[in-house]
Amino acid sequence: MAQMAKTVVMIAPKPDQAPRVDQVGVDERVARFRSRSIKKASKVEALNLVLSQIDLTTLEGQDTPGKVRQLCQKAMRLHDSLPDIPHVAAVCVYPMMVAEAKKALGASGIKVASVATSFPSGMAPSEVKLEEIKLAVGLGADEIDMVISRGKFLEGKYQEVFDEIVACKEACGDAHLKVILETGELGTLDRVRYASLLAMQAGADFIKTSTGKIQPAATMPVTLVMLQAIRDYYYDTGRMVGMKPAGGISKAKLAIHYLVMLRETLGEAWMSPDWFRFGASSLANDVLMQLQKQQTGIYQSEDYFSKD
Repeated sequence: MAQMAKTVVMIAPKPDQAPRVDQVGVDERVARFRSRSIKKASKVEALNLVLSQIDLTTLEGQDTPGKVRQLCQKAMRLHDSLPDIPHVAAVCVYPMMVAEAKKALGASGIKVASVATSFPSGMAPSEVKLEEIKLAVGLGADEIDMVISRGKFLEGKYQEVFDEIVACKEACGDAHLKVILETGELGTLDRVRYASLLAMQAGADFIKTSTGKIQPAATMPVTLVMLQAIRDYYYDTGRMVGMKPAGGISKAKLAIHYLVMLRETLGEAWMSPDWFRFGASSLANDVLMQLQKQQTGIYQSEDYFSKD
């Protein structure tokens, strides 16, 4: 007689399983990261690493196939006068633009990421969110950036939030899942820490600060708390999880501060596009300006760099 397959029920972690956050300690550590002095050779290396970790993004209602193609061209060749710099990690678009981006990027090695799950609000039934993920993956998305249901999270319906992430991860198939916490709506660092743990235990490949549509978006204190959660989760499970701060990181100097924080919190293994991303578009231009300055000794005008 054939045995029936057992249903595995996954249980969300409880809030008290996440350690309380020392706000003063976090602020003090962030201040130290901001004070690091970096020599020229290391700065150039860091700037190139930042470029390679950017998810070049367009998420506007006015997006068109032509705009997406233009963004993909920039992703593959950021600046003609700097031919040896790396390309970005991914281009992030809405699901209906995935096929256009996939075609434009071809065999470049740049990933196509797609937001889903009723981005940016997350206010839709779970069935609709899962169908949107399947649509994006079916069109060729390599990565899915989902948003958690913040309303349910703030109501204390943690198991429902957890179950939805589990289902989204399953719907992704081979695509990587980045889980957006929208930290600006969570209110406290303790909630950020717990939401990070919940997302990772539910199967997130990356945890991400923000949609970029809510202020405050990414901040160094919030990102540090999330990096510490990743570190502790890795110590407990042996599974690496990536990190993506998104929104508000537009200057190369600030991005390098984030890299210093990453290295000193998680170590060398996370210092790659496989495990750390910046959700930003304007950041790329500022990094290019800094690289041009390192090479020529003078700044180029912003007019020399494409806006998209």
